[in-house]
Amino acid sequence: MKKMIIFLMVAVMLLGLAACGSSAPADNGAAAPAAQAKTLGVMLGTNVMSLDTDLATDGDSFEVIADCIDGLMQMDADGAAVPAIAEGYEVSEDGCTYTFKLRDAKWSNGDPVTAGDFVFAWRRICQNAGEYAYMFDSSVGCVKNADSIIYDGADPATLGVSAPDDKTLVVELEVPVSFFPSLMYFPTFYPINEKFYTGLEDGTYGTSPETFLSNGAFVLDSYTPGTASLSLKKNPDYWDAGRIQLDGINYQVVGSSDNALTAFRNNTLDVVMISGNQVSAAENDANLSSNLKVTGAGYMWYLSFSQTEKNAQGGMLANANLRLAISNAIDRESLVDNYVMDGSLATYTAVPPQFAASSTTGEDFSADQAKFADYVGYNPEKAAAYFDDAAAELGTDSFTFTMIYGNNEGDEVAKVAQAIKAQVEEALPGVTINLQPMTKAERLDKMQNDNYDIALTRWGPDYADPMTYLGMWITDNSNNYGFWSNAEYDQLIKDCTTGAYISDYDARWAAMYEAETLVMQEAVIAPLYTKANANLISEGVANIEFHPVALNRVYKNTTIG
Repeated sequence: MKKMIIFLMVAVMLLGLAACGSSAPADNGAAAPAAQAKTLGVMLGTNVMSLDTDLATDGDSFEVIADCIDGLMQMDADGAAVPAIAEGYEVSEDGCTYTFKLRDAKWSNGDPVTAGDFVFAWRRICQNAGEYAYMFDSSVGCVKNADSIIYDGADPATLGVSAPDDKTLVVELEVPVSFFPSLMYFPTFYPINEKFYTGLEDGTYGTSPETFLSNGAFVLDSYTPGTASLSLKKNPDYWDAGRIQLDGINYQVVGSSDNALTAFRNNTLDVVMISGNQVSAAENDANLSSNLKVTGAGYMWYLSFSQTEKNAQGGMLANANLRLAISNAIDRESLVDNYVMDGSLATYTAVPPQFAASSTTGEDFSADQAKFADYVGYNPEKAAAYFDDAAAELGTDSFTFTMIYGNNEGDEVAKVAQAIKAQVEEALPGVTINLQPMTKAERLDKMQNDNYDIALTRWGPDYADPMTYLGMWITDNSNNYGFWSNAEYDQLIKDCTTGAYISDYDARWAAMYEAETLVMQEAVIAPLYTKANANLISEGVANIEFHPVALNRVYKNTTIG
C-alpha cells in the first residue's frame, strides 16, 4: 500500500512538475546549474541513432525530434493536445474527417510549412511500412487506406490525407478515433519538407545538421548518428519563439547511474537520471535531496518470449505453461526494491498503471494490479506446477534459453537480468537461462528479426489509451515480437478499433479487459515493472514538463533562473 501511495503521488507530480530555485549555489551546497548562458545540459540514456521520423524507434530520439519539429498538435503541461502548426481543426459530424487549418510557420531554411509537407511525410511512412507505420493503421489511427498501403503495397497516394491548399490539411478516417488529436503530437505524424528531402542523397536525411530541417523550438547544431553528444540551439524563426527561454540544449549520453551522479555533482549536466544505490545516496545527501524529483516514465519493462521454431529449442516457449512457469518464478517486488530502486512499480498486468483512464468513470485501466493473480505473481509453488504441466506436454524437463538485454539502457538493467536468471533457476531447476548483453540497437535488431529466445525489453505508451499496448499482440503486428497469434484476441481488438464497440466507449473498455485477460492467461509476455525516473535537476532550472505518454520531457516552457 505504501508503494502504491508513493506511485500515485508520482503520477500527480506529472501534471506540472517544476524544479525551483535560483541560479546561484544554495546555502546548503546543492548543485548549481551546469548551464552557461541559458543552455541546458541534459542526460540521454541511449544513443540517438536517427532523427528520421520513419526510422526512430526510441524515446530519446523522439524527444530530440520533438525539440526540433512541431506537428499539428503539441502537448500542454497536463498532456492534453493543443494547437501547434495547426491553429485549429474541425471534425465532421460522423467523426471521420478532420480538417486542420495551418498557421504561418517556417522551416529553418526559410521555406513555409505547408499541408503538403504532412501529406508527403505520412505517405512516406506508410509506403516504407516501418516499425511505427502501425500508428496509421486500423489498430490505432485508422487513416483511410493505411492498411492496404502498409500491408499490401497499395499506392500511397490513396492514403486518406490531402492538401486542398497550402494551409488546409484534410484527414479521412475509416472509423471515428476518440484520441486522434492526441496522436498528432507523436513524431510519427510530423511533417517533412518534400523539396528539401528529395534533394538529399538517399539515406542521409536526419543524419547531420545539414540534412535536417526544423520548424520547431530548436534547430540542430551538432549531431552524428550514434555518438555520445549532440547539441541544439534556439530557433529564432520558430512561430512561437517568444515562448522559448532556453538558448539551447546540450545532450550527453551517460551510460551508468554512477557517471550520471558524478556529472551532476561536477555541474557538467543540469538534468540526469539515477537509479539503484545512487537514489538513496541522493535522498540522504543534504546537498542533493532538494534536487531530486521522481517522475513517472510510463515505460513498462517485461519479458518477451519468441514462440517460433527458429528459437528456444525449436519453439519450446510456444508452450503457454512454460511461459506461465517462468512468469510466476519472478519476484517483481524484489526487482524494484533491491535492483531498480528509483520508485518504479512492480507490475502484474499487460497494460501498465497510471497512464490510461476511462473518460466515463475516470478509473485507471490497470488500477487493480491483483486482477490476474491466477496467472502472474511471485508464487514458486504455482510456477513449479505450471512447469510440471509443460514438461509433460513437451516430453522433457530440461530447458536452456538465452535472454538478451541492453547493456546501454541503464546499469540497473543488467542487475535485473541477473536477478531474473537467479530467481527462475532457483524456482525451476530444469531451466537454465544464459545472459547475453548487447547494445539496445542490437537487441532490437534481434527481436525484429526473430533471432532470440527471451528478451528483457520495454514499451512506452505512444498515446493515452490501453490500445497502445494491446495493439502489439495482434497477429502479424510489426511489434508482436513473440509471434503469438489468437483469433479471439484479434477479433476483440478489431471490434475495439473498427467494429462493434467503436461508438460505445464502455463496451470498448470492457472488451479491452477481455483482450488483456487472454494475454495474461497465456503469458504472452511477463510484465515486470512500470518505470519511474529519479531525476536530479539543477537549482534554478524550472518548468521541464514530464509526461508518461509519447514525449517524456518537453522544454518549451523551461527556464534557467
